[in-house]
Amino acid sequence: AHMRAPEYIPLILEPESRFYSDPVIVLDFQSLYPSIIIGYNYCFSTCLGRIEHLIKASSQPFEFGAYQLRVSPSRLQKLLDEELITVSPCGVAFVKSSVREGVLPRMLREILDTRLMVKQSMKVHKNNSALQRLLHSRQLGLKLIANVTYGYTAANFSGRMPAIEVGDSVVSKGRETLERAIKMVESNKEWGCRVCYGDTDSMFVLVPGRSREEAFAIGEKIAEAVTNDNPHPVKLKLEKVYQPCILQTKKRYVGFMYESADQKEPVYEAKGIETVRRDGCPAAAKILEKTLRILFETYDVSKVKEYVCRQFTKILAGRCSIQD
Repeated sequence: AHMRAPEYIPLILEPESRFYSDPVIVLDFQSLYPSIIIGYNYCFSTCLGRIEHLIKASSQPFEFGAYQLRVSPSRLQKLLDEELITVSPCGVAFVKSSVREGVLPRMLREILDTRLMVKQSMKVHKNNSALQRLLHSRQLGLKLIANVTYGYTAANFSGRMPAIEVGDSVVSKGRETLERAIKMVESNKEWGCRVCYGDTDSMFVLVPGRSREEAFAIGEKIAEAVTNDNPHPVKLKLEKVYQPCILQTKKRYVGFMYESADQKEPVYEAKGIETVRRDGCPAAAKILEKTLRILFETYDVSKVKEYVCRQFTKILAGRCSIQD
């Protein structure tokens, strides 16, 4: 109750709701929050508190999370002279890892390295399905532990050890990283593409008038350029290409997914719409999925209309399965 409220929320853009027949590249940051904590050395043990308190430069204790912190002006001056301080976008100072490596960054680095090792061993033992399942669950567990670490620092009412300075710094840096990536994509004339949707750690890039192969090539270039613009281990990777797709609203989209340039048959993928929700009736989900498939395969709305009318005739005549 003594702590300040969190001020920052992740960046979620409102997509332009329509049907996209051009390829849409989906890129996302690999473990964004954990890699920000590692890359910028954000931790309880490396935080010097808010800039507004440090400017007053007296060794009086000031508020820090749910507790107090005291930083001596002489030590602060020494750190400043040697440029050993980084400041997060929300105005909180941290020391660089050359002064002190934080507990959270060290812990997360070990967890993520272990996860990589587990994923490598999955590639080695491809034939053993029981071992594959075990290793898959293990790498998933490690991923989830890494991803909830940020939540641990930001849980301001139920948490054991919240520090809003650390939590807000991670969110604000994540937001700034995504904004910087979007600006980089849109300012590059050679790629000639624009960002049509972004959500916390991913961005959807529309490449008008290009083929799917060109979209994959551009996607690789974007991923490399953004990765080089950020400190290790913050990494943007090319996830997939949608063609065609429909972006409805935030967190609700559907499309035909290609995961590599030489993939022939697309995979239908939906997020957040009725075909994947469990709170409607199965008939609605099945009809919607089929209409989308018809639309994506033929690009012909009259065929969709024909199909929908046929289904409603069946429903009105009572010829459909009662379970649906």
